[in-house]
Amino acid sequence: MSSAWDAPDTDHRDAAGVTADGAAWLASADTYPRSTLALWQERPYAPVVLPCGSVFDVVSAPAMFGRLMLDRLWEEGPGSGPVAAFRGRMLLFAAPGTAQRLPSLLEWEEWSAAGRSDGRAGTVPPLLCHGNGDAVTVPAPLTSEGTGGATRWVTAPDTRHPWLPGPEILLWAAVRAARAAVRISISHPSDPDAKVYDVSRRR
Repeated sequence: MSSAWDAPDTDHRDAAGVTADGAAWLASADTYPRSTLALWQERPYAPVVLPCGSVFDVVSAPAMFGRLMLDRLWEEGPGSGPVAAFRGRMLLFAAPGTAQRLPSLLEWEEWSAAGRSDGRAGTVPPLLCHGNGDAVTVPAPLTSEGTGGATRWVTAPDTRHPWLPGPEILLWAAVRAARAAVRISISHPSDPDAKVYDVSRRR
């Protein structure tokens, strides 16, 4: 079932392709990193499935909310680590251990996965946290034309030791993204064909 958060990502940042060092960092998460690098050398447009938990965790958010989080990280915070758009979701690469800690922080903020209709969770979509024992599909180092931007790197890894945000930073970004979402929803332009009545004068 789709929602307002499932719209395609249209982030204005155009990421360059993954560098050789970035590809080596991604591949280091795999049990057989040389095989992953060999695959990418032969098929640079092939996405691969990589395990989480040792080199990185991944926090997956619906595209539009993920974009709001990313905007907050870059405009008001410390920036982000690698970020990918994949099948209508934003994948934010995070420090190992984030997937275990972030859900409890969100629960403490009353933003559980189930949400609360009477609280702040009503404006926050579920965030999927992938950590130890999980795996995610990451886009190819190069993005093929014709994908429409649905599967691509937004912030591509370019070093063997990229900075990765931890759970507290991502919680901070989620808090501010939720506030931005509320501001957007209450300031949505009205229907231009709607009738407007002047109630300033009483009879």
